[in-house]
Amino acid sequence: MAERTVATTAQEKTSPTSREDTRSLERYITPPVDIFETADGLVVKADLPGVAKEGLDVRVENNCLTIRGKAAHVAPGEPFYREYGLANFFRQFELNEKVDQSKITAELKHGVLTLNLPKAEEAKPRKITVKAA
Repeated sequence: MAERTVATTAQEKTSPTSREDTRSLERYITPPVDIFETADGLVVKADLPGVAKEGLDVRVENNCLTIRGKAAHVAPGEPFYREYGLANFFRQFELNEKVDQSKITAELKHGVLTLNLPKAEEAKPRKITVKAA
């Protein structure tokens, strides 16, 4: 699995009318991730503080795993003073044939997204029985 590099702004428009229209005004933060390998596959943990399930989009398309998250405003009122704004998160990973893309699962708990990427059966180690002749 290789990470794709992305720009800090997402290009959302398909047919820009001018040079300024080629980039959206939304900025994206690359969320930090931890990736672990287990016997059954890979586990990806991404920190997405402030993102609820409704603001999260996880997709696999063309061997590319994409994570997009939009943080929700949860303060009791309008901000009087703020040192940082709400963040939008964006991260992409390129998948290879060793990942069974149809069995990827995702869980969001306390701002941490956990993705389980199971290994394809062909990629799992297996024992071969030897017959006596």
